[in-house]
Amino acid sequence: MGYKQQTQPQGHPVSANIEENIRNYEALFADCADIKMRKMQLGLNQQVTCFVAYVETSVGNMLLERSVLGEMINRFCEVPDEQLVNAIRKNHFGISDASPFATIEEAGDMMLTGDAILFVDGYDKALKIADKGYPAKAVKETDSEKANRGSNEGFAESIKVNTALIRKRIRSPKVKVKEQKLGVRSKTNVDIVYVDDLVDITLIEKIEQRLSEYEVDGVLDSGIIEQLSEKSWVSPFPQFQTTLRPDRAAMALLEGRVVLLSDNSPVALIIPSDYNSFIQTSDDYYNRWEIASFTRLLRYAASVLAMILPGLYLAVTNFHTQLLPTALLLSFAQARAGVPFPGVVEILIMELSFELLREAGTRLPAALGSTIGIVGGLIIGQAAVEANIVSGMVVIIVAFTALCSYAIPNTEFAAAFRLLKFIFIFLCAFLGLYGLLIGIILLLVHLSRLESFDIPYLTPFVGSSNRQTDEADSLIRPPYFTLKKRPLFANEKQKVRLRRNQKQSEKNNKRKN
Repeated sequence: MGYKQQTQPQGHPVSANIEENIRNYEALFADCADIKMRKMQLGLNQQVTCFVAYVETSVGNMLLERSVLGEMINRFCEVPDEQLVNAIRKNHFGISDASPFATIEEAGDMMLTGDAILFVDGYDKALKIADKGYPAKAVKETDSEKANRGSNEGFAESIKVNTALIRKRIRSPKVKVKEQKLGVRSKTNVDIVYVDDLVDITLIEKIEQRLSEYEVDGVLDSGIIEQLSEKSWVSPFPQFQTTLRPDRAAMALLEGRVVLLSDNSPVALIIPSDYNSFIQTSDDYYNRWEIASFTRLLRYAASVLAMILPGLYLAVTNFHTQLLPTALLLSFAQARAGVPFPGVVEILIMELSFELLREAGTRLPAALGSTIGIVGGLIIGQAAVEANIVSGMVVIIVAFTALCSYAIPNTEFAAAFRLLKFIFIFLCAFLGLYGLLIGIILLLVHLSRLESFDIPYLTPFVGSSNRQTDEADSLIRPPYFTLKKRPLFANEKQKVRLRRNQKQSEKNNKRKN
């Protein structure tokens, strides 16, 4: 994937001779049935030849008045022939986003982004005319990351729509969008979005450096960018936070972080990220601090239980039964009566069954997916207990573990705990509580060394004293008026994000007096 792209020639320059341009352009897109090319006569006397090329379905009907290209063609027909080329050269008839290109190849690349390309006889440039663009899904409600309060708008698959959804929420000229093209063949548009005065400029340089390290055939989703750009590829924990919500991306920008948008993908990447940011949700800041703190603590507890609960059950029942009350121990023994398999096999059978159900529910259509998840889980669990393949307590443990993993807001972050769960199962099956402690210690060592663009993954719980300002908004979400400083990600000169309006406070005090 790290191969070097072969050196490309400069390309064929656009000629003032329309026939030469047509030959070169048709040669470039030979055997491309979806590329539509039309030859027309323009000017008042229709003596000037022009050539229009576009991708089928990406450009509106040129005969419609509301079509940008159609309106331009109609205006061309009203201009005297001898003045047409000069008018195009001077102002392109005032058409917005009409850009000239000097080579046939540059014009072809731009056409493949969804725009139309116009060649006019006597004019030595190809003219890009922005029109309808590629078909894409409209803005809709998010399928995941549901919020009880706040907007449920989700990102679309068009990068232009996604940047507009962010600007809709942060209407400031300080919001900057740097565009790059990734993929030697796909030439996918990738936008680096940030707030100019809030971001640390070195972070932008690191991101651009990471993006330029590899040359790949195609970037079809932001997940490819994520895998090529993360530093610790062995770790199961994601170093990029993903989101489908524009308000979550806007919130990250106001914290001084950077958002990466990829064309054809509704998933945005937030950089840098830490453990705390994966647990937080957007409606944590829309609800009162008491309920937000309670639900956040539940998520922290769920992230731990989703990883260690099956292993803890095995450790206690196989090695450390003295930790259980006698009545509970007898209940466990009675539930396992008649089960021919050891506890670790029981756990693995049910865990793998639930993972298969989860995968099947994901791949099936939405209506069938929820049905197979609920009905399949009940039927398999009940049948397994009645057949004495597993005990009822194991079904409860596995089901509660699955609930804990669903409570984690970010699916990629939850997947890391689902994977580590099997490691803890084997450790506890052979070493008991000692295996559990060894696993936890190794995990903490790994997390303490893990970084996301030089930000410690366990921020604000590790690191130097200058991170103490972030500790307030971690396990507990304090009242909103106390969140006066931005997190560690922001530029040091722009740490304050909330302050009292002194003038209004003085007016209120005068009124009271």
